Amino acid sequence: MMTLAQTITKLRTDAGLTEQKFAEKLYVTRQIVQRWEKGTAQPELATLIRMAKMFGLTLDELVLSVDPKEQSVLRQDKEIKPDPKAGQWWEVYADEMRTEYRQSMEEGLDIERYAGLFEEVAKMESCSVKDALADALYQLIRTAPIRADYTYDEPSDLPAIKALRKPHPVEGTVPTGKALENKIAGAWYGRIAGCLLGKPVECIRTTDLHPLLKASGNYPMHRYIRSTDITEEIAANSKFWLKGRCYADTVTCMPWDDDTNYTVLGQILIERCGRDFIPQDVANIWLNLQPKDAYCTAERVAFCNFIRGFAPPASAVYKNPYREWIGAQIRGDYFGYVNPGDPETAADMAWRDAAISHVKNGIYGEMFISAMIACAAKTDSIEDIILGGLGEIPATSRLYESILQVVEDYRGGVSQEEAFAKIHEKWDETNSHDWCHTISNAMIVAAALLYGKGEFGPSICMAVQACFDTDCNGATVGSILGMRGGIDSIGEEWIAPICDTLETPIFGVGKAKISTLVEKTLKHIPQN
Repeated sequence: MMTLAQTITKLRTDAGLTEQKFAEKLYVTRQIVQRWEKGTAQPELATLIRMAKMFGLTLDELVLSVDPKEQSVLRQDKEIKPDPKAGQWWEVYADEMRTEYRQSMEEGLDIERYAGLFEEVAKMESCSVKDALADALYQLIRTAPIRADYTYDEPSDLPAIKALRKPHPVEGTVPTGKALENKIAGAWYGRIAGCLLGKPVECIRTTDLHPLLKASGNYPMHRYIRSTDITEEIAANSKFWLKGRCYADTVTCMPWDDDTNYTVLGQILIERCGRDFIPQDVANIWLNLQPKDAYCTAERVAFCNFIRGFAPPASAVYKNPYREWIGAQIRGDYFGYVNPGDPETAADMAWRDAAISHVKNGIYGEMFISAMIACAAKTDSIEDIILGGLGEIPATSRLYESILQVVEDYRGGVSQEEAFAKIHEKWDETNSHDWCHTISNAMIVAAALLYGKGEFGPSICMAVQACFDTDCNGATVGSILGMRGGIDSIGEEWIAPICDTLETPIFGVGKAKISTLVEKTLKHIPQN
């Protein structure tokens, strides 16, 4: 069994990379690489994600280099207990103490005096003592009071959420027949095209993406990135691993991605459990239809919690430092699709889905997106779509405040460049918590919708060019605008590479025809 230090060394040397070149591609110093390879330090989450993508590995394959034959031998005299170093990524709570501290502080918990303790536990090597200390910190968090100066009111239960809303009625009429089918097809294709646009550069930072786009004549971004854009010079000068990715000119369908898997799972959920599904139904669908490796961050934690016997909503909070990350925000599209013109019902369904893995703003993100899609079915007004979505979440929340600020800046004449610069000033794209948080990415979605002025191509490109979670934001903006304008609003250049086919890892589904997914969606929409 190779250690992580040995694995990193072998991958680097096999790729012919010097320590310096390897460090540059991972946004770290050569000294940090040396510490990894000596085993005196370990990469953080965001760095491991970049490293895994660089070498075409899953995180589990990178972190767990285990010889199966060696693993299968168990001496009779060996004590049977879990190996604290063998936990798969996103499942080892003790390794995420910095994220937990940041998350808890943002929720307003009165724990600042324990900052040093969180930091010391975070710096410890993996061992049973570290796990025990992390468990103690978890119990401390569970009982910590809210700071007296905390100004937000952010419940996670649906009745309390509804009590804090400021509804924004949206005028308009939902079309029927072929016109409605056109919108549903637009929503599906919009999501898939936006995801394909951002997928090849997921985890990239602006310092690498913008030079790539400029060098390939694609800045401001206005088309898919092509494999032919990745010259040897561009690849050599980029810290981000650009080779071998799923570029639009090399795919024969939409490759599987969690941003599209969840939309298909939403359809299966309604098909099997009906519109009155409960959170436990969502958990059961997850357990029965996808492998654990299909889930990331908060979703991976929730999946493992289901297996441990934690039912929703406990599954969302037990040792889950990612509970306000973007995962739920990418899962709500289908609930908007099947509730055109009815943002409240769309948001209710989104709450039932989100509550199994997220809390507070993590939940609100999914409700916000689902409601926006429902609003987009009956109005062309981008501001009404955004405000209609905001009307389904607490007006006392951080998410509401942040999105409303984006809208007010737009109304006040803040330029597109300034608007995205303000998001980058507030949220650090090099920090995994900021990069993957619900609010940072929702702000990018709102800004792209506003400054893109309803045009499909410019808007999804704007969302991806801003970096952060590129495939998630491209997909969400595409979904909303696809519903708003219908399939006819999406140029053939965005649709052609997809070939009416969506790949999934969902058991019993595999590859699906998008036209068939559209037909099934129409059957799930209530008939008046």
